[in-house]
Amino acid sequence: MTQQLPQVPSTEPPLSGVRNFRDVGGLPTVDGRQIRAGRLFRSGHLAHATETDASFLATLDLHTIFDFRNAADMRLEGPDVELPGVRNVNLPLSDPADGAEFWRMVRDGNLDQLRSILADGKAAGRMSASYRTMIKHRTAEHSQVLHALAADSVPALMHCAAGKDRAGLSIAISLLAVGVERDAIEADYLKSNDPHRRYVVRRSDNSPAGMSPEVMELLRPLFDARAEYLDAAFETIEQTWGGTERYLSEGLKVSPETRDRLRERLLSEA
Repeated sequence: MTQQLPQVPSTEPPLSGVRNFRDVGGLPTVDGRQIRAGRLFRSGHLAHATETDASFLATLDLHTIFDFRNAADMRLEGPDVELPGVRNVNLPLSDPADGAEFWRMVRDGNLDQLRSILADGKAAGRMSASYRTMIKHRTAEHSQVLHALAADSVPALMHCAAGKDRAGLSIAISLLAVGVERDAIEADYLKSNDPHRRYVVRRSDNSPAGMSPEVMELLRPLFDARAEYLDAAFETIEQTWGGTERYLSEGLKVSPETRDRLRERLLSEA
């Protein structure tokens, strides 16, 4: 059950080359504060940003862009456009070779091949497993992000390819660290399902057969933002560290002082 998010001024222009962009400002914390508008943004990749898109992004006064894509993503999509005066940090959250054959089959496989790797819950299971893996084995990267935000890296934009999974989880962890309510984190995460935000599925066979309703249904779990995926991440935090506090302090090595600085950087006054 998700709650109604508070209304904040819109910072969502009709970007034509950047999908899934939004400001997470306005999300409520458990102590009655909010994420400040204009401090933390999320999106899909910036490789196809138009001049107009780049002009808008330049108005955000960004300090740092965190790009969680790997080398394979960049070969497929290209590098981000450069924004003058903005620091770009590439921090891959998946190995370039991890799942390469799987994703090749997603793009190029026929119906029988797709059934073999995606049907009967296998696609959704793979997504939940990937979230668990990022929580358990990407602690150094998530620690780096939180320490950077606490030090000087805001306003910040976090993105991956679709802005849904790697960026979605990194945003979720950043929000957990400053005490944003779980329901609000989930509600923001699920916004990636809005039709105008969704990643455009690309396949080598874009014929009616290659993009048939059955093919698209098999692929759907890979391109959905589902509460069960985020729940898998939260469950892994509980199972591995016993809760958010130990995850942050022991898993991510975030001290109370660093969390205080994060709150100063990201939250409104109480």
